Amino acid sequence: MVETDLRSIDLSALEAAFQSRLQKDVPLARYTAARLGGIADALLEARSSQELVRITSLCWQNRIPFFILGGGSNILISEAGVRGLVVLNKARQVRFDEQTSPPTVWAESGANFGALARQAAQRGLAGLEWAAGIPGTVGGAVVGNAGAHGGDLAGNLLLAEILHRTKTEHGEAYQQQTWMKERLEFDYRNSFLKRRPGEAVVLAVLLRLERSKVEEVQKKLDEYIAHRRRSQPPGASLGSMFKNPTGDYAGRLIEAAGLKGYRIGGAQISPLHANFFINLGEASPQDVYDLIKLARQTVSEKFSVNLELEIELVGEW
Repeated sequence: MVETDLRSIDLSALEAAFQSRLQKDVPLARYTAARLGGIADALLEARSSQELVRITSLCWQNRIPFFILGGGSNILISEAGVRGLVVLNKARQVRFDEQTSPPTVWAESGANFGALARQAAQRGLAGLEWAAGIPGTVGGAVVGNAGAHGGDLAGNLLLAEILHRTKTEHGEAYQQQTWMKERLEFDYRNSFLKRRPGEAVVLAVLLRLERSKVEEVQKKLDEYIAHRRRSQPPGASLGSMFKNPTGDYAGRLIEAAGLKGYRIGGAQISPLHANFFINLGEASPQDVYDLIKLARQTVSEKFSVNLELEIELVGEW
């Protein structure tokens, strides 16, 4: 996202279209899993995928910088906040189709991914058990190729509905397109969308499921949730901080570097799992960012491994 002085941004097109729904100077901490973040210059809630199309198209047409906020996990928003518009994605429609082979679920990008997995389990549909404890949205899962317990979004995706911003000889065009999995170029916790921010927006997905029995799916789902509760800290956390390096684990390296439980201000590297940084209640975004820098530097010095962030830094750093 390009940082811009709000005084140079013309919000009149959004104000005309959405009137009092466009909020100004909105604190973002309440919308994030870690309860951290400064003030957004403007915030607008998208209540459907078609409204998401309308908002983002207006932003592109009027050169309004924007950031789409889903469940608020896996992001660290700076204390300086976000210049421009935050689009709060509340597009949450879900439709299961149990008659197709294989059975599928269509979900808008603002739907909670963990809740989607639990709904599938209640219908005796398998394939998403690995996602039961994931707190983010479907759209965020696509962008970051979310995964756990040996599964990932790429393994379930059949297609994604995308709003794509393209250059033409007459300027720009905004097209709703259906992208197959290959076009999204999935990699470990990565995708085309994550590598090319600002070019496309996830509207909805179609995911592959499998027929099973309710009790079997529920048992597996419960086991994964129990494992997550045993191994990951409760409370205000950003989720996994760093990607696991090839052949190793970020948490193991941070712990071996002597940083497990280390604290800066109100932020702490979890004593339970060193790849989770938690807000003890009075942390600032800078406290967490300083812990990130410390972990990276110490692991690099001790083990010659450069840890790559899994979370996204938002705002001015």
